[in-house]
Formats: sequence, structure tokens, C-alpha cells
Amino acid sequence: MLRSFPVVFVILGSLLAPAAAQQPLRSECLAMANAPPRATPVSLRRIAAKAEEIAITYAGHSTYYIETPGGVRIATDYSGAYRTGRLPDVVTMNRAHSTHYSLFPDRGIPHVLHGWGDDGKPAYVSQRIGDVYIRNVTTDIRRYYSDDSSGEMIRDGNSIFIFEVAGLCIGHLGHLHHKLDDSHFAAIGRLDIVMVPIDGSYTMSLDGISDITRRLRASVVLPMHRFMTPLDDFMRRIGQQFEIDRRGERTLTISRDSLPATPTVIILDGV
Repeated sequence: MLRSFPVVFVILGSLLAPAAAQQPLRSECLAMANAPPRATPVSLRRIAAKAEEIAITYAGHSTYYIETPGGVRIATDYSGAYRTGRLPDVVTMNRAHSTHYSLFPDRGIPHVLHGWGDDGKPAYVSQRIGDVYIRNVTTDIRRYYSDDSSGEMIRDGNSIFIFEVAGLCIGHLGHLHHKLDDSHFAAIGRLDIVMVPIDGSYTMSLDGISDITRRLRASVVLPMHRFMTPLDDFMRRIGQQFEIDRRGERTLTISRDSLPATPTVIILDGV
């Protein structure tokens, strides 16, 4: 009778394995945002202890390149017009304008992640690629003259992409067109670094994006999508609680341990 136990365990294991494989990936940044004060997940503490660095390079418009410690190269709001270095492994796109996406990306790019869905369904991104976990939070976008459909807004037409790597939570707001409500902030979770559009017209007003930036409370704010907007206009609205750090280079190298103690707007060369 005892000899049957191993067989039972094997059968149970085979039944449970598919269920375990279907479990959704877990966001460490959401876990940190929802945890009591000072409660940091053990896995994040192990990663942070290594002080692994990431590199973020401004390429142009809304495109930043993120280089992870594991060698994954990510390009945000990728249209192919703003390039630097080797071909990215991952590109994220949003559909507001052709400067934020490409219908014909280079076939050598392994992972192309759209911020909009098909057949009226919102985009859903929850994917681990190498050492980075990528997820999204959808928002609506305004319609433009080229759109044939009726209605003022396109539901779930934009995605805020969140990249979790090396103990850091990095957010890219995309082509954001409206204020975020409590459900958006809850879905975003904790952000250490956030990339925000500051044009003040095509996306949101400077007052609106400044309110969102303050509430996100990221340690590092990276402006983008500026056009001719004076940087000082954004800085006056965002408030004195943010330091200003103007850099003469396009690349920021940073780790969990080197985040500034005071929230800081870092303006890379070219912005």
C-alpha cells in the first residue's frame, strides 16, 4: 500500500503543474506600494543589495533607451526615427501619432509591445524578458481628424509602461491625454523613475502633468516630448520640493542605492 504513495504524488504533481504555470507574474513594485511602511519584499532586498546599475539614454522625442544589467535593451515609444547604439531587444509603442509607433519595425527586434489593443479590447502586457518584468496600465487618448470613428476619446488607446528591473520601478507615461484617477495610481504602484511628457499641449497641460508627477512621488523625473516648452515653465509648476539636475550627457547611470534622497528632475542633454 505504501508503494502507491509515490505514484499518487506524481499524479498530483502533474495536475498541479499546469495550474502553477498559469499563475500571473507578480509585480514587485505593486507589492512595495501596497506593503506597510518599511516592508520590502525579500527578493527586492536581494536585488538591491547587489547595487546593479541600469543606463537610461535619451534618444529624442519620447524615446528613451533602457539598458538592464542582464543586457536587455528597451526603447520606449519607438518609431524608428530616434536611434542610438545597437538594435533594441524590446520596443514599446503608443498610437497617438506616428512619432510614437511603427507599423513596420525592424524584423530583428524580438519583442514589439503595443500600448493599444485590437478588436476594441485594451492592451494587456505582463511579460518577463530576461531580467526585466514589463507591464502596462491603459489610459484613453483624444481622437484626431484622421480618425473615422465618432466620439471624442479612444478608450485604452495609450499605455503607461512600467519596467521592473534591478530593484527599480521605472514608468513611461506615453502620450498621456487626461488626468489619472485613484484606480490608475493604484495600478501603477510605486515608481522610482518616471518619464513625463511636458509639451503642455499635444498631451496634457503643464498644470495637469505637474499634478500627476507630484502624486507619483518618484525619486527621479525625466522630462520628454518637450517641443518648444521652456523647461522653467514646467519647473515652476512642479514645485520647489523637486531639485533640478541639468546634465551635459544623454545617459543616466543609476541603481537602487544611488537614487537621490530628494525628488529630482534630471534633464539629460537633448531634452
